[in-house]
Amino acid sequence: MARLPRFIMPGYPQHVIQRGNNRQRILFEEDDYWFIWDKLGMAAEKFQCDIHAYVLMPNHFHLLLTPYVENGIGKLMQYVGRYYVQYFNSRHERRGTLWEGRYRATLIDPRHYLLRVAHYIESNPVRAGLVDAPADYGWSSYGSNALGLEDRLIRPHPEYERLGRSAKARRERYAAEAAQPLDEAMLKRIRDSTNKAWALGGPEFCQEIEGLLNRRALPRPRGGDRRSEAYRRSAGLL
Repeated sequence: MARLPRFIMPGYPQHVIQRGNNRQRILFEEDDYWFIWDKLGMAAEKFQCDIHAYVLMPNHFHLLLTPYVENGIGKLMQYVGRYYVQYFNSRHERRGTLWEGRYRATLIDPRHYLLRVAHYIESNPVRAGLVDAPADYGWSSYGSNALGLEDRLIRPHPEYERLGRSAKARRERYAAEAAQPLDEAMLKRIRDSTNKAWALGGPEFCQEIEGLLNRRALPRPRGGDRRSEAYRRSAGLL
């Protein structure tokens, strides 16, 4: 089944995933992490995108970012992907495809889901069993968002700024919320929305997006699913 076209919405945040081909490793050495981190920063500036959260995993990476020009995300991903493949193949003496294919992405309702997605991204190393806590993993935005460590990739979103009047208050509240694990229903919704190119938001947000882009933002419920508690909860109706 062909994937749906991506949402092109300057000013709206998106969750983006890029994986290695057949889930192979794309990052081995510290220099690999530094190279892709640096290219992400260069591309974000060049193509007018704000990165709010990220994690670099051994075989994939996640970004939470807001583009301010049409196709800003597409150009950013193309730029990073092209330069990293050249670097990686040369450094590791290999040839052939590195990436799984085109990146996956979902449009996000910032008021209700942006911080949840940030926590989802930064807790990825914990779910993968690499570390015991997000603070123990050096290649994510948790250090910036929760601990105040300098990270030139990160530009706080207005929803993050609303967490408190001071930087210290914002960090403390962010860390406290991050300490509460996302439930399985929310994990599944974030994954499904990203992998299947549906919007991640409540009914009003999705209706707004459908009106602006003239395409469905959510899958049609199947049969009795429309009346089920599980469906209504996942759609933000409960």
